[in-house]
Amino acid sequence: MSFVWPALLWSLLLLPVLVVFYLWLWRRHRRLVLRYAGLDMVKAALGARQPLRRHLPPLLYLLGLAAMLVAVARPSAVITLPVSEQTIMLAMDISGSMRATDLAPNRLAAAQAAARSFVEVLPADTRVGVVAFAATAALVQAPTRSHEDVLAAIERFQLQRGTAVGSGLVLALATLLPEAGIDLSLLVEDGEPAPKAADGPAPAPVQPGSYNYGAIVLLTDGERTTGPTVDAAAKLAADHGVRVYTVGVGTADGGVVGYEGWSMRVRLDEASLKAIADTTRGDYFQAADAEQLRRIYRKLGSRLTLQEKHTEVSALFAAGGAVLMLLAALLSMLWFRRIL
Repeated sequence: MSFVWPALLWSLLLLPVLVVFYLWLWRRHRRLVLRYAGLDMVKAALGARQPLRRHLPPLLYLLGLAAMLVAVARPSAVITLPVSEQTIMLAMDISGSMRATDLAPNRLAAAQAAARSFVEVLPADTRVGVVAFAATAALVQAPTRSHEDVLAAIERFQLQRGTAVGSGLVLALATLLPEAGIDLSLLVEDGEPAPKAADGPAPAPVQPGSYNYGAIVLLTDGERTTGPTVDAAAKLAADHGVRVYTVGVGTADGGVVGYEGWSMRVRLDEASLKAIADTTRGDYFQAADAEQLRRIYRKLGSRLTLQEKHTEVSALFAAGGAVLMLLAALLSMLWFRRIL
């Protein structure tokens, strides 16, 4: 526990003075009773029959005063609260395979509906950004607390050729951690790039999943055709401690996609999506239909909004002190017909 005004804790030195003053009053009262009262009055006054009752109200009052004095110093503690500065990046697949109709009416429409459901259940102060990827990746909405702008960006998606899942992850990570200096040349590299910072050597990796101020939600059918490998992109996210929650859009049987005279069957690549989630300490979900996809996003929204942070708890100490003082006064009135 820390204090905003620690110097005011010196006021606690008043407590020993009050204890000494109380003992002096108690001994003075006892001497007067012994001098002028009969035996029964002496026993009652000295608390021989009920010593706890005699001293409990002053003790509670003293503890209440101590809590009040601590509250004046404005204590703060680490507690779990809803995050107010969290950023969530949505990385969404807009490749041609999202035209498949194994999710009605098609994968892209189901993904858009799910993204809307997810954004609508997030707290108003959560920043949300959107990255769309096909043959390459683009930031279509910078992180913002205006969820209306996020929803509008999701509605503007247009299908394109190619599927660079790794590029989508790298750009989402670079947007989430602008101070990390992620090398954006990785967006166009094909194969197994060596992730590094834009200037100088890469920083030392941190524990995977240790970044608590944000996360990436990747929504795709998982079939990469170009760009950096998903393994390299996932490792880059893990080295920065960022969790990636993957949502597989599609079914195991897949669907047939036809375009400009050609057709092909596209299937859900669960293995790649599970590997991304495992590497970054996230979770993988499969969405068999649009409604299930919405439920998954609602679950993710509740899981990503709690964080341990330093919070001032002066009000708790002040309330506790007031309760103790009130209890002391009530007990004193009940037992002795006076307030302390």
